[in-house]
Amino acid sequence: MTVLVAPDSFKGTYSAAEVAAAISEGINDGGGCAVQLPVADGGEGTFDALCRSLQAAAVSVDVVNSWGEPLRAVIGLTKDGNAVVEVAQAGGLTAGRITPHDAVAASTYGTGMMIVAAVALGAKHIFVAAGGSATTDGGAGAVQAIIDGGGLHGARITVLTDVTTSFLDAPRVFGPQKGADPAAVEALEERLAALAASSPRNPAGVPRTGAAGGLSGGLWAYFEAELVSGADAVLDAAGFDSCLASADAVVVGEGRLDSQTGEGKIISAILERVQSSGRKTPVIAVVGSLAEDLGDYAENFAAILLATDATAMRAAGREIARG
Repeated sequence: MTVLVAPDSFKGTYSAAEVAAAISEGINDGGGCAVQLPVADGGEGTFDALCRSLQAAAVSVDVVNSWGEPLRAVIGLTKDGNAVVEVAQAGGLTAGRITPHDAVAASTYGTGMMIVAAVALGAKHIFVAAGGSATTDGGAGAVQAIIDGGGLHGARITVLTDVTTSFLDAPRVFGPQKGADPAAVEALEERLAALAASSPRNPAGVPRTGAAGGLSGGLWAYFEAELVSGADAVLDAAGFDSCLASADAVVVGEGRLDSQTGEGKIISAILERVQSSGRKTPVIAVVGSLAEDLGDYAENFAAILLATDATAMRAAGREIARG
């Protein structure tokens, strides 16, 4: 039995590659044949997944974090002119932070510096993984950094997101997660409203423009960035559909299976592709925990196995191989 093992990361504990390796070891030990395809949806792990699929080499660049402090980040660069930039590296909550966290002051300037560096290294198409940001500046910092760096020189940007939130909703939806109290949320809402009104293209109401605190909207408004589902972009780059065609079963995984899983996350995207393939390929979920309110969503899976560490993941793999 050939099993396509395509998990997301178990956030904060195991990377997608580590999860895939552990489950696959169990499948192979149990007599199956595992095909490893670690994935992501635009958030954590997207940089690694895309670099692996695109065969991008890691290149270090000097930038600043969300509060202007210097740090060294890494971009992925391919020989044919693709680049991968991860917002969290320069614009994450903990990226090189020395000064106290200030949700209002947090800027995407460092992310813009990463994009400029990619262009300087010859990139013609830049994939920006928008998850894990500390910022809600509407992309103003990144836009300024790109202008300061001389522009894109014809390069195009594709922003990969795991949310469909629009620009003006970003402060309310994501601000509290980034340390913004009610007064700060109100200030951020006013800031983004002013930015939207003064932008070359108004991002208000446009799906996905609220990702990374409006960074995606700023890049869309000023540089005509394409905004896409991170899950689908990662699956396309990894050749998921061709791997699915020869699989007898598919294993998905994440740290917690809950009601949000069906809202644009990678497992939802995989289920849609399996269903649209016309083949009745069973999908098995290996997860760290399971929400009690999963309801009818659980019916999408042939089995749901709990595994909180690598040993349990290997055991889950052996159980899958035994059928």
